[in-house]
Amino acid sequence: MARTMEPLAKKIFKGVLVVELLGVFGAYFLFNRMNTSQDFRQTMSKKFPFILEVYYKSIEQSGMYGVREQDQEKWLNSKN
Repeated sequence: MARTMEPLAKKIFKGVLVVELLGVFGAYFLFNRMNTSQDFRQTMSKKFPFILEVYYKSIEQSGMYGVREQDQEKWLNSKN
């Protein structure tokens, strides 16, 4: 019985590994895009504000302050 479960366990492990790798690369792509594009951050603020909040908190914890304020100032000025 243990030998018949071995191929299934390998398939499950590979599937979990692939899903985790996709998640890591997806998170990196999203962070990189938000880090380089103020327009993309504005889109994120409209569609997924909770993700943008995580971005702001993570960069503030790394010591980069003022990005949130710059974004809000630009977006406020663009509405006027």
